[in-house]
Formats: sequence, C-alpha cells, structure tokens
Amino acid sequence: MLPGVQGYAQQRYILSGIIKARQSGETIIGASIRLRPQEPGGNAAGTASNEYGFYSVTLPAGTYVLEASAIGKKTDTMVIDLNKNIRLPLFLNNESANLEEVVVKASSKGRAVSGAQTGVEKLSVREIKNIPVLFGEKDVMKTVQLLPGIKSAGEGNAGFFVRGGSTDQNQILLDEANVYNASHMLGFFSTFNSDAIKDLTLFKGGMPAQYGGRLSSVIDIKMNEGNNQEQEISGGIGVISAKLNVEGPIQKDRSSYLITGRRTYADLFMKLSPDSNVRRSKMGFYDLNAKLNYEIGEKDRIYLSGYFGQDKLTFTDQFGLFWGNGTGTLRWNHIFNSRLFANTSVIFSNYNYEVSVKSGANDISLFSQIRDWNIKQDYQLNAGNNHNVRFGWTSTYHNIRPGEIHASESSSINNRVHQRRYSLESALYASDNWKISDKFSLTYGARLSVFNVLGGGDFYTLDEDGKVKDTLTYAKGDVVKTYWNLEPRLALGYQFSSLSSVKASYVRNVQNMHLLSNSTSSQPTDKWLSSNNIIQPEIADQFSVGYYRNLPGNRYEITVEAYYKDMQNLIDYRDGADIYSNQSVETQLLYGKGRAYGLEWMFRKKTGKLTGWVSYTLSKTERKIDGINNNDWYRARQDRTHDIAVVAMYQLNKKWVLSANWVYYTGDAVTFPNGKYTVGEQTVYYYTNRNGYRMPAYHRLDLAATVQLAPRKKWHHELAFGLYNAYGRENAYMINFQDNKDDPSKTEAVQISLFRWVPSISYNFKF
Repeated sequence: MLPGVQGYAQQRYILSGIIKARQSGETIIGASIRLRPQEPGGNAAGTASNEYGFYSVTLPAGTYVLEASAIGKKTDTMVIDLNKNIRLPLFLNNESANLEEVVVKASSKGRAVSGAQTGVEKLSVREIKNIPVLFGEKDVMKTVQLLPGIKSAGEGNAGFFVRGGSTDQNQILLDEANVYNASHMLGFFSTFNSDAIKDLTLFKGGMPAQYGGRLSSVIDIKMNEGNNQEQEISGGIGVISAKLNVEGPIQKDRSSYLITGRRTYADLFMKLSPDSNVRRSKMGFYDLNAKLNYEIGEKDRIYLSGYFGQDKLTFTDQFGLFWGNGTGTLRWNHIFNSRLFANTSVIFSNYNYEVSVKSGANDISLFSQIRDWNIKQDYQLNAGNNHNVRFGWTSTYHNIRPGEIHASESSSINNRVHQRRYSLESALYASDNWKISDKFSLTYGARLSVFNVLGGGDFYTLDEDGKVKDTLTYAKGDVVKTYWNLEPRLALGYQFSSLSSVKASYVRNVQNMHLLSNSTSSQPTDKWLSSNNIIQPEIADQFSVGYYRNLPGNRYEITVEAYYKDMQNLIDYRDGADIYSNQSVETQLLYGKGRAYGLEWMFRKKTGKLTGWVSYTLSKTERKIDGINNNDWYRARQDRTHDIAVVAMYQLNKKWVLSANWVYYTGDAVTFPNGKYTVGEQTVYYYTNRNGYRMPAYHRLDLAATVQLAPRKKWHHELAFGLYNAYGRENAYMINFQDNKDDPSKTEAVQISLFRWVPSISYNFKF
C-alpha cells in the first residue's frame, strides 16, 4: 500500500440523534455536542442541536470522548466507539429540578466567539427569572430591550426598535406563527407568558436565509413541549395577575401536553371603587398557551401548539377597546436518515381589534383584522463536518380587513368599509454553514421572495399630488402585481483563538407588510397594509462587523459590533394625514429612503455569585422623504443617540437572590408646535420640522429580591419582591401644549408621567 493511502481512505461515520432533558423529556435547543479523540493526535469536532433537538456530526472511525452540555444542564461525558453510523439519544440532567435553581449562567462557553453569525442573542427563561420588571411579571420582551442595539419604544409600550428600524420591522414568531401585536394592557405586558416559553433567539444582524419578511430583526420564540415523565403543576400570584401551568405525559416517554394560562384581576379591584363609573368599567386580559406532542417512532414526531389572548378596556358603556391574537401550529418532524432532517409546518395566525363608541344617538364600532395561513417545508442536511446545509420553501396567504365602521340606524355616521386586501407571500431559500478551517467560518445563502398582490376589489393609480386619477377593478384571485426580490445573505468569521474572533456580514431583507399609525407609539388600533400596486416592498441592506472576546476562564465576555443600514421605499404620512378617512389610504402616504448606523458594546459576566451585563449603543437614524421637512434628511421617531442598560443579579446565599437594572436613553425625536394662531376663540398650533425636537432624557432604576421558602416534600415555592422606578423619576410619557390661563399669548408645556414608585410582590410555586 502506498504511503498515505490508508489515512486518505479512512472510513467516516455519522453520529446523530435527539438530545433531551432527562427529568422532563423536553428536547434541548442549541445544546453543544463536542467529540475529541480518546488518543492524542486526532482532530476534535462538534455541533449544536437544532430547534427540535436534532444533532448530526461526521467523523473518521475511532474512539472518541463525547461531551454534551447546555444552559441549566449538567455536562455529560461518555466514550463512543465509532465504527458504524450510530443513532444515539442523549439525556442531560438539570442542575436543579425546582425553584431553588437560581444561579444564572448567561450562555454556553464561547458561543459569541465561534461561528460566523453576527448580531444574534439567545435568552432562556432561566436567565431572565430574576430581572426586575413592572408589576413583578417575568417578561422576555422587556428583557430583550436591555440588550445592545434594541431600544424600548417607551414606558408602557411593548414595542421596540432594532438598529434604526420601526416597531413593525420586527418579526415576532411563536412556534413559527407570526404575532402581529405582542402587547397586553396597551403595552405594559407582553403577550408571552414566560412559563410557557423554552427558548428565545433574536437576530438583529445577518439573519439566516430561512427567515424573511421584516427589515430589522427576527425574534424566534419556542414554547415548552410539556413534561413526558411526570405530572407537574406550577404557577404564581402577583399584584395584578395570576398564572397556572399544568403539564405531564399522555403516554410516558412518547407524548406530553402543556397548558398555561394567565389572567389579570385589575377589573375585580375596580368593582371596589366608590365611583359608579369605575365600577362599570373593565380593564384586563387573559392568555392561554397549549401544546401537544407525540413521538410516532424513532424518526417521526408531531407537535400541535396554539396561543389565544384577548384584551378588554371599557369605560362604562360609552367606550370599549378589544384586541387579541390567536395562533396555531401543526408540525411534523421527520428524520430521513442520519444526515437529513425535515420539518413540515401548517400555521395559522390571526390579529384583530374593535373599538366601540357610544355618544348620544351615535353608536359606532371600528373593526380591523389580519389573518394568515402559512405552509412551510424546511430541510437540514449534514453534508459532512464542514457543511451544514439548510433549504426549503414557504408560502403565506394574507387576508386583511383594513378597517370597517359600523353604525347603528340612529347614528349620524354612515357605515364605511375599506376594501379587503388579499395577497400571497412565498419564498425559496438555501444556506450553508461552511467551516473552511479551524479559524475561518462562512455562512452564505439567499432567499428568493415573491409577493403576489391578488384582486378582489378596486385598485388605484395616483397623480403627482397623490390624488386618485384612475380606478381598476380586479376579480378575486386575479394577480394585480408581482414583486420578485433576491435577498442574499453572507457572514464570515475568523477565530484568532478559542478566546477571540472577528466577524462581518451583509444581508438584504424585504418587507411587504406595513404598519400605519397616527400615534408616536405602537397601539392596538394601528393599521396593517400589504404591498400593492402603489405601496412597494420596503428593502434594507445591512452591513455589520464585530469583535468578540471571552476573557480567560470564560467568566467574562466582551462584544463590539458596528452596523450600517440603507433602506428604500419607507412609508411616512403626508402632513395632516387621516388614515381613517373615506379616501384611499394610499393618498395619505409618502415614500422615501432611510439610513441607520451605530456602534454597540456589551460586557457580560457569565458565572459566579454576581452575574449580569452592561450594554451601550451609540446610533443615528434618519429618513429622507420628498414632501417632508423640505425634502431634507430628518430624524426618525426612533432616533436616539445614547442607550445604556446595566443589569446585575447577585446570589446572596442559597435562599436569596438580589437583582437590579438601570436604564438611560436619549429622549425620543418628536414633533412639537413651532407657533400658534387663533381662529375665533380656538387656539390652533402649527408645525414645521418633522421630529425636530426631543423628549427629555429617560432613566430609571428597578430593584428586586427573590427568597426561596422552605420546601415541603415536592412542593417548592418562593416570594419575589420588586420596586419599579426606585428613585421616583418622573419620566415624560407625553407632553401637551396649552395656553397659559393668566396670559393666553404664552404657551405652557405640560408633562404627563405614568409611574413613579411601583412596588410588587408575587408568590410562585411548583410541585
């Protein structure tokens, strides 16, 4: 035999399987599987489990030491004799199986350093359980806003801005279903009950090719699957809401269920008010998460999950605001072989709101709805240790009811129905994670998106002044217009050592669903529209580069990322626009371009009694739209120069955990009046520069403490205390202008603040 032939022809085998938590049977997302030769001299290899717990790695024949690890789990080590293809299920033990699980570990070792992906953050409920929030409710969406590059849309608002994008440019997925409004109680809570959530991944930079439809970010949230080993009940009672989680096996080891519910009881307190109007009013929400899963065999698993939530806000019988989300996902996982994994999903999503107003003889209601049906097919192929290929397709049918006004017969207001709009949004995608060498990693791919505007009503053409000049009628099912867009994705990483790396990425994103609002913040009554023959798809090209370093011992992590984003076909309003008039909404809109750039820093302490992070974002966001601000660049509503967050958690002892967070950011860009004049006895303000002023700077300190109470057999419980806005800062929620009572020629600015000190206490249990 010629020298070297034996090594060249050495047989390679595949090790694959599903990795789960031993105590619950839940699949583990993003678990690290590392293999090193038992004898010195060979090369190590590794991979991570996908969102369904599946892993696959290819190695030369030999004996290896396998190390499996995940956040919140004990690392497991075993010896594997790889002399054939092996399907090996892995099980990891929890570090602690009850509420005493208080030590926070921010991420697996080296996660930010390895790979080519930029702008990605992962959170688990374990990480956020001690972070103080309003009313003491664990809230993943509020925690996300403490990360660099992500900015809260304001106090009392669940919306957020990512790298210069607006709130509608964030895609929020719950078990793959779009959630169009992720807020309860006008933004004070998010729609996501943390007890139902297993994992959250945020992409704010070069998102992989399987994601698309939004310009700025993707938040991919996976629900828990349910314990398939034993029955388990947990819950909590807080200042404003209560929740209950029930899960357990249907057939042990093979199937399980999960039901999680939450409800506020603020409306019950209102009944105690001496004011009859308050007693006749209602304010509150409920949400329900449910999930079933069943293992048909070693190669097949079926999931059925759903979310249902509703908000109600009424004042006597004169005013009512109702809104809610509903989602449903049916998924089938199939393992073709040790290399190829497939997931097929059928997804439903619904969001609607209704406003009812009764004033004298006028009794009217305003209704709007967006409903989606989506089918997806996704494949993951292990094409050897150096290539992990993902490809598939997706197609979504959108049915939008933009707005309907219904009035009683006695009302002076006429019924008005904006035309329903139908569209089909499809995409083909493929990507490859290529490990070029021990130092270089490359992720490359593309997404071909196709948007069909479908008929079923009238479509308009406009003149240069935005007025309707022609109307064309299309039958339902006719294709009015088709938009084709190629969205390339590219990311490159170079790892200097196990402790540091640099990465760079480019991504193009296209968005065909657009949110219109008359307010400065996201509200339930904002109106969704799709691209049509006038409104074109929004397009963003983002470039980012970053440096990532783990300090020796992997206890600390430093990341620095810079980005530049160029945006096309952005939408804004004409001055004095009214999107609820009986005119075509397109007549109220203007279109232009935007740019956003910034620098993000993050320092994180990952282990030990004291954990947490410090994040800082320096950024600029601008728009340029003909017809606004003399056609010059102007600040976007979400433009903020500085944004700082400090998060700290300290394990005082086995019982007590103390935590705090402090936030500071530059005031929002707003449009204030430049002058006023009088018409009759009425003062009228006039405005010139769009977003030419700023609100006062915002800052706030929150404190929290959690104590583990003495366990009783299988009953584990805790008390959580919190103080929101600990030093009582009166931050500006809104600023209104009015004439001075003593001298009407003078104008007063009146600041409205929401919260000063907000204490909270909650009791949580598990058995």
